[in-house]
Amino acid sequence: MMPDIGDIVEIVMDIPEKNLRAGMRGAVVHYHGNDVYEIEFTDKNGETIDFSAIHAKQFIIVWRAENRQWTPRSEERRALVAGLSDDAAKQVLNFARFLSAQTHQSANMSA
Repeated sequence: MMPDIGDIVEIVMDIPEKNLRAGMRGAVVHYHGNDVYEIEFTDKNGETIDFSAIHAKQFIIVWRAENRQWTPRSEERRALVAGLSDDAAKQVLNFARFLSAQTHQSANMSA
């Protein structure tokens, strides 16, 4: 799903040439075409830090302006994994299996 103007996105990788770090959030303010969006990044006080043209592969949508709701975690996970190579996606799946087994094991020990 592609972002709309006003959506909040989160960078999923460092973009050193723009001084952006994975995890930074900003608002979509313009669509340039070819899956490139202008993102406004602000500090905790709402002051603009920078405007940067970012490709859609470099971020995920975390809040939708259309319905004024945060994106469900399941959708965030799906978007992140979809952008990974097959090998990296397999590593994520293996780690998720490990966490699931640990969670079930802890639950069984508590019961």
